[in-house]
Amino acid sequence: MCTKVEMTENKNKNVFTNRNFRLVFFGALVSELGSALYSFAVSFYILEISNNNAFLQGLYLALCGVMLLLATPVGGVLGDRFNKGAIMFICDYIKGGLIIAATVIMMLFNANTVHIVVLFIVGALGNIVSGIFSPAAGALFPHIVDEDRLQQANSYFSIKSSFLGILGAVLAAVLYAALPVCTLFMIVGVCYVLSGVSEMFIRYSEARTNEKLTLKLALGDMGAGLRYIMEKKAIMVFMLSILFINFFFVPVSSNFLPFFIRTEVAAAPHYLFDGFLKPEMWSSVVSVVMGISSLVSAAVLSAKAQSDKCGKKVSVLLSGNAVLMVALTWSYWFFVDKGASLNVFLIVFCVGAMIIGYLLPAINIPVSTMFMRVVDKDKLSKVGSITNVLSQGLIPIATALAGIVLQNLGSTWLLVFCTIGFAATALFMLFSKEVRTV
Repeated sequence: MCTKVEMTENKNKNVFTNRNFRLVFFGALVSELGSALYSFAVSFYILEISNNNAFLQGLYLALCGVMLLLATPVGGVLGDRFNKGAIMFICDYIKGGLIIAATVIMMLFNANTVHIVVLFIVGALGNIVSGIFSPAAGALFPHIVDEDRLQQANSYFSIKSSFLGILGAVLAAVLYAALPVCTLFMIVGVCYVLSGVSEMFIRYSEARTNEKLTLKLALGDMGAGLRYIMEKKAIMVFMLSILFINFFFVPVSSNFLPFFIRTEVAAAPHYLFDGFLKPEMWSSVVSVVMGISSLVSAAVLSAKAQSDKCGKKVSVLLSGNAVLMVALTWSYWFFVDKGASLNVFLIVFCVGAMIIGYLLPAINIPVSTMFMRVVDKDKLSKVGSITNVLSQGLIPIATALAGIVLQNLGSTWLLVFCTIGFAATALFMLFSKEVRTV
């Protein structure tokens, strides 16, 4: 077990000297690679077998989001009452087994309708499992990492995610084009199982109650987490602001990008680098560009000292992101909608992705670190689950509405709605007294 003495001895050392951190890191490395492959494949496969039905794709994303939100508070209760490492490896085993079983069914039944139904079921069940997994994983760091190494740990995880954004995007595009989709899904299932193997060896000490968990106690824990957040008004305002930031930003990557590639790039007689890039690979190009800039940003933060407050800095960065979204929306309208030049928009979008990629770790890492430092360790899972619900709660509605807008009004109007909403929320945060105190 990782005792207080061992944590003190590791103080001021690189966080990779911590065995538990290495196990968590490499387990996440494998599972997130699988997740990157799966997310890429599902987005394009649903559009492929449904004749580019944007509404169906949006409905799938909404279903996954709803299941995740419903399960997350339950995961918060379990994470504070049971061993977090055990929750993590059990969830990864379940998710891996679920994907493998679903893949076998898809191999036995070739009908597109069957495949769509299976993907919807896997999406729903898999996100229930993810909702239980995430609060435990998010609350583990303060138990295995010294407080003054939390930003470094979060930065390394961001570097890992950025690296996987690059590797996963390239592999996903290549494997999606080269392999049957069922083979790709089978690889994903194996990735989750391997991640569970690594997480089985996490050891740490944590004071836990022997009180039997009942429905009444579970509801009481959820209520306690909500009351804890409501008592901290500044964090509450901050998380509600992030709720609307996500509402207006997520559809750009989840709905717009795959739809744009399937309808605009794939339908174009010629597009940039069409000699060796298939249309779907442009999604990978965007992900690679974003991943490289995110990796650089996280690497810079890993060497910086932790700040006590992050609200003002985050608000300024989000305002800059809003300006960028205005530029991207105008570029799409002029270069694609008006037919000026698809190739120029592809270049502009990649430049925008590079800037957004650099901003994301600069926003997410300080926020995660601040949260881990200010919340009591024994409440991290349940409070974390509540804040996740607060920050992600509108995403299912956003993706479903985005699918309807794309299907009926087109990409330009979706980008206009998203940009206006994002900019308004960013300006609110910039001038909010509560946000500046976080």
